[in-house]
Amino acid sequence: MEQSGLDFWERHSLQFLEMAFETFKRETLEKPDGYGKKTRECGDTIEIFLMLDEAKIRSASFETDGCLYSVACSNAVVHLAEGKTLPEAGRITPEDVIRYLETLPENESHCADLAVAALRLALDDARAKTSPVLHS
Repeated sequence: MEQSGLDFWERHSLQFLEMAFETFKRETLEKPDGYGKKTRECGDTIEIFLMLDEAKIRSASFETDGCLYSVACSNAVVHLAEGKTLPEAGRITPEDVIRYLETLPENESHCADLAVAALRLALDDARAKTSPVLHS
């Protein structure tokens, strides 16, 4: 456990803290163009929702029942995916998420894996619902 609450704030980058506590992209969409849901063995779940505008991801959002690190990773994934084509978003890796957050603890990297896995499922769903022209 942390020695003090201040240690937490001092150990994390501003980028990590913004992704951990920003709620703007945390929402469930009723009819997304792409949807992915992934659950880990521990029971933590991340859902990713994508809205497309022609060949690009216009907006993305997430929901999770996981910890603060899952929130940060989910938020990072949707920020990284927005504005990208489906193939570009498909190249987002857990390492990209970890770099984006700057200070994700190594023992929490599984949260980045989970968020990227949910994104990939959402991308697969979007591809299945759209024209093949959008996939290249």
